[in-house]
Amino acid sequence: MDTGDAFDPNCPTRLVLDRIGDKWSVLVLLSLADGPMRFTELRRRVGGVTPKVLTQTLRAMEYDGLLTRKIFAEVPPRVEYTLSELGRSLHEPVAAVTRWAEQNVGRIMGSREAIDHAQ
Repeated sequence: MDTGDAFDPNCPTRLVLDRIGDKWSVLVLLSLADGPMRFTELRRRVGGVTPKVLTQTLRAMEYDGLLTRKIFAEVPPRVEYTLSELGRSLHEPVAAVTRWAEQNVGRIMGSREAIDHAQ
């Protein structure tokens, strides 16, 4: 399957949308755009993510081919995460949506506040 149809409820495109719509995946992707990072660096950069959730996110992104994990034979072992070619191709669209969110967060929060006060 080369292309999908997101409006088909049986199409795996929806799995892809779930991945790229997940806030932790987006933040990991944006973080790794700056280059390889270790787990602790990623956790610090992303902020607010538990080790368990970050581990699950990294595994899922690796499974989907968005990043690679490289283990260095050192004591203690060192692991680095890097965006794959597929992950790098996703960076600009995700960065554009992130810029939009940052530019419009005030308007969205204002709308929420207005509706909350009207109720």
